[in-house]
Amino acid sequence: QVQLVESGGGSVQAGGSLRLSCAASGYTPYCMGWFRQAPGKEREGVAVIGSDGSTAYADSVKGRFTISQDNAKNTVYLQMNSLKPEDTAMYYCAAKRNSGCRLVVSWYNYWGQGTQVTVSS
Repeated sequence: QVQLVESGGGSVQAGGSLRLSCAASGYTPYCMGWFRQAPGKEREGVAVIGSDGSTAYADSVKGRFTISQDNAKNTVYLQMNSLKPEDTAMYYCAAKRNSGCRLVVSWYNYWGQGTQVTVSS
């Protein structure tokens, strides 16, 4: 079992920045990443990273968000810059054991409890 603990959400004005963290325990996942879900919408992929350092981003966040990891701490970070009101959502950390790090919700076995990000205009 993998347990994921997220932190770093909050409220910010448009153009601001936030940094999310997700610490994994119990197992070392191959892929970790961030997904988000806004009210009334489906959960969607934001950014993922593999243990080999490979990354994938949603088009809507490319150039604004950066995913990184600290393998020694089993922790993944999401640096979010130039935030927009449309980035407002519950952000979930996710992990999967096997290779194939893509922004596909159903591929991920483990999920955190979520952290709210609210961007006001």
